[in-house]
Amino acid sequence: MSVPKWLLVGAVVAAFTGPVPAYAGTPPPSCYDRTAPTTYEETRIDTPAVPGGVQVPSTLVALGGFTPFVDRLRADLCGVRSLRAAGFLLQRRGAELWQAAVERAQGRRWMGSIERYDDRPLYWARLMGTRDLRQWRPPFPLPDTARAALVKTFEYASRGISSTDLPHGPGVTRVLVSGFDPYQLNNEIRRSNPSGATALQLDGVRYRVGDRTVHIQAVMLPVTWSAFTAGYVEDAFGPHLRPRAPGRADLIMTISQGARATMNIEQWAGAWRGGTADNNNEGTAELIPRATGWPQPDPNPEFIETTLPYRQMIAAGTTPWPVRLNPQLCEWTGGTRPDPTKVSCHANGPSPGAQAHSGGGGNYLSNESMYRSNRLRLALGATDVPGGHLHISALVYPSDPTVLIDPAFAADRAQTIEQAMALVKAAGAAVAGQA
Repeated sequence: MSVPKWLLVGAVVAAFTGPVPAYAGTPPPSCYDRTAPTTYEETRIDTPAVPGGVQVPSTLVALGGFTPFVDRLRADLCGVRSLRAAGFLLQRRGAELWQAAVERAQGRRWMGSIERYDDRPLYWARLMGTRDLRQWRPPFPLPDTARAALVKTFEYASRGISSTDLPHGPGVTRVLVSGFDPYQLNNEIRRSNPSGATALQLDGVRYRVGDRTVHIQAVMLPVTWSAFTAGYVEDAFGPHLRPRAPGRADLIMTISQGARATMNIEQWAGAWRGGTADNNNEGTAELIPRATGWPQPDPNPEFIETTLPYRQMIAAGTTPWPVRLNPQLCEWTGGTRPDPTKVSCHANGPSPGAQAHSGGGGNYLSNESMYRSNRLRLALGATDVPGGHLHISALVYPSDPTVLIDPAFAADRAQTIEQAMALVKAAGAAVAGQA
């Protein structure tokens, strides 16, 4: 598959000719400076084990069967002799990592010994790859801008963003969904994210509704404000919302982990970032930035309402958690933003002239994923494409901090993921039934 032009940015857009470097035989000499800075998120790779436990990140990568992917990329980079070769290598290795994770999640590839609903091995394997990229010292000049472009190439490929091709032609209903990485890892290094695990289960899934085929593609979003500012959401959804795009989406849905024991279809997304710390321990309270390189509504909407077929999703009778439309929002009135004492919350829809504080799902990155994807949908004139956000039940971890997974945790996560999948399929069926 060809790489979209919007994917390879900066210096990596140069054409590549030549084979991907292969690693075989004895390990090559080190080409890494392990004193070079990494992101705060990447430093968690070396989080020490709790007394009596294991080192969680590397253990999860090994249990998931992803260690060979990490080792191969690390070795291959030491054989790269040009920037063009690096871009091609990272696209290929990232795509292989994503495809392996999808096939493993869907039971089409046997890897490792941990159960297939576990999204954590992919998360930590990808993070090991980006850390290696930041500490890589190739035998050619690599400006910071070019290194950042290489990281983005690998990220987009290993998150499924560069492989969201939807089928063309009649008789197909096309659905594009997103999940998230694990987050809040400072408090719980064992965290999984059932929304990301749901994305892995749904990527490439097809099913019949009457005489139509529903085809789902999925991507995994990072939990970092900087990535959202850089356009990850728009780059994921935008190519499938253009008026005459081949394989234009018929439904888009962002998914994230929310409150425990409930599935909320959020009615409103707001234009405000609350600034809660992300996976890089960063955050600033501010308006959600406008996306560069993509059309944007003018003026910027304070709130965006869901157009998901929520009645059909609720009526689908999925279990075990109750499913509801969440109409809650919080706002400033009278031009008082950002005074924290002037925020009011209610379920009556935005007041005239109100300024957004939060949607029903808050003002973290889940809210922003809904806001950004649907702000772009409106800017591109895709008002006929339903879009919105689903918050799924949060997980509860084993009480023993040395246990990575136990039967109760595995069962809880599996049933949450299966219900989320059923709700996406119900939404797809509703849209297919109206075609």
